[in-house]
Amino acid sequence: MIRVMIASLLFTVLIPEVALAQTPPTSTADYVLVSVILKHDQSRTRDEMVKLLEDQGFLAKFPPDGMVVESWYVLMGLGHLITVRVPPARLRDFNVALESTAWKVFRSEIYVTYDFKEIAKTQRERALKK
Repeated sequence: MIRVMIASLLFTVLIPEVALAQTPPTSTADYVLVSVILKHDQSRTRDEMVKLLEDQGFLAKFPPDGMVVESWYVLMGLGHLITVRVPPARLRDFNVALESTAWKVFRSEIYVTYDFKEIAKTQRERALKK
């Protein structure tokens, strides 16, 4: 478990640099948010997972160029929760990058996502005024 946490920490430290190098789409009409849950394969050691990710080029290929990491969280005991801005026409590229680089190390779940924070804030303010 400690090895998995160390691997998670390494990804957390390395990934923000990838996100900074990309130019984000300027309008929500230019992208969809896609959230990915990558669940650790706990039958593998940390060294095995890191080797597979390196061999498959995970950090070099995910996310593909032109896509931006909105957030990348490590969920201890589960894996990674990643939200990425994906141009709709490039959804297939996103999926192929994930399948070709993350599988064998992670089980994945993918969800189309939208930002609800401001809506929830407005709804809460209205509810508190009642």
